[in-house]
Amino acid sequence: MPRPGLTAAFVKHVDKPEHQWRACLRDYVMPHWSDRTVDDIATADVMAVLLPIWSTKAETARRVRQRIGAIMKWAMVEGYRSDNPAGRSVGAALPKQGGRVHYRALPHCDVAGALDTVRASRAMATNKLAFEFLVLTAARPGKVRQATWAEIDFQRAIWTVPAERTRAGRPHRVPLSSTALDVLARAERFKARSGLVFPSRTGKALSSVTLGKLLRDLRIGAVPYGFRTSFRTWCEDTGVAKEVVAAALAHTIRNKVEAADPHGDQFERRREVMEGWGDYIVGDRIGSR
Repeated sequence: MPRPGLTAAFVKHVDKPEHQWRACLRDYVMPHWSDRTVDDIATADVMAVLLPIWSTKAETARRVRQRIGAIMKWAMVEGYRSDNPAGRSVGAALPKQGGRVHYRALPHCDVAGALDTVRASRAMATNKLAFEFLVLTAARPGKVRQATWAEIDFQRAIWTVPAERTRAGRPHRVPLSSTALDVLARAERFKARSGLVFPSRTGKALSSVTLGKLLRDLRIGAVPYGFRTSFRTWCEDTGVAKEVVAAALAHTIRNKVEAADPHGDQFERRREVMEGWGDYIVGDRIGSR
């Protein structure tokens, strides 16, 4: 019986869009396993995939391990192998991950699929648009829920979160990618007297639990805040400079010299990054909804 390659095995096993699984293979597995077949993978090979990301990308590493395990279980049922190299022995050998609390997040290669799921759902239109805008801007959920049209500069493609709504106590400029602007264009027909970009049915700000409930109802394994983590890991994987990532996520600048720099928000560099992020997770989907 011929053994399938890893890519073929992943695609045969899953019921999710094929491109998501191929992306995960490309980003995390194939650099180590190349074109090997499912019966040619040992526990040591699984360790070689997981160890480089086990501590630095904890949530992504756990999901990669789960997917490898699922594929190997499929291979066992199909008669291609007799064991699961991603099973208990790997769990015992891997180091303990740090005690830091992690928000449940998706590997960045799964974010496009999550967006597709939300768009296809029967959820309220403004809820879906708010979620999409949250993902595309990597903003904190509260900032998105409270966003107003007065904060949006369409001509310059900038969303300015006022100082009173930021943790740092100073305005935060968010460069709006073409994909984020597309979301805002679709949201304009729901304008409310309150001036909110994403109003609830009553015209007030969305509840703090609305987006989380949307994800739970659709069985998407992440929380709204976790998509900031998905963005951050994508930045790490694509070589975006740390100071640009920190500025994009509106992290507090602790260095006094850097904080005093009027150009310390890395705005133009962030614009390029956000455009790339939008292309990565939306791509040719824009305009097709």
